[in-house]
Amino acid sequence: MKKIINNKVYDTNTAQKLGEWDNGYYTSDFPFCAETLYRKRTGEYFLHGEGHAMSKYAHHERNASGWGEKIIPLSYDEASEWAEKHLDADDYISIFGEPAEDDSLTALNLTVSAAAAAKFKLAAQQQQISQKELMEKLIGTL
Repeated sequence: MKKIINNKVYDTNTAQKLGEWDNGYYTSDFPFCAETLYRKRTGEYFLHGEGHAMSKYAHHERNASGWGEKIIPLSYDEASEWAEKHLDADDYISIFGEPAEDDSLTALNLTVSAAAAAKFKLAAQQQQISQKELMEKLIGTL
C-alpha cells in the first residue's frame, strides 16, 4: 500500500518490514485484523493495518462494512511501544536495541548510508572499543 500523509510518502513496498502481529482470528473471520510495523529509509516508522468488517480497519460504506486497510505514521516512542506490546523480546531488541534498565541510557535510532555505517564500524574495531563507546567519544568532542 502506498499513501501520502502530511506531504510524506509511506509505501509498504519500499519500507523495511520490522514486525507483524494479528489478533488470532482467521482472515475470513469478521473480527480479523493484522498490523505490520515498517521503517522508511528516512528512519520514520509507520504501521500498516488491515482487517475485516468488524475490525478497527474495516471499510464502511452506506449500510455495509468490508475489508479495509490504513497506514498510520508513528513516532519512535509509539513504534517502540507497539513493538514492546506485539513482538517478542529478541525481535524488539533487534529493532530498538537493549532497553535501559533506568534513565541513564537512551536508545538512538539513526539511518546513515551503508558507507558511513561501514566506516563507523571499522573505526570502532580499529580502536578496539564498542560502537556505543565510539559514539559517546565523538559526541564528547562537540
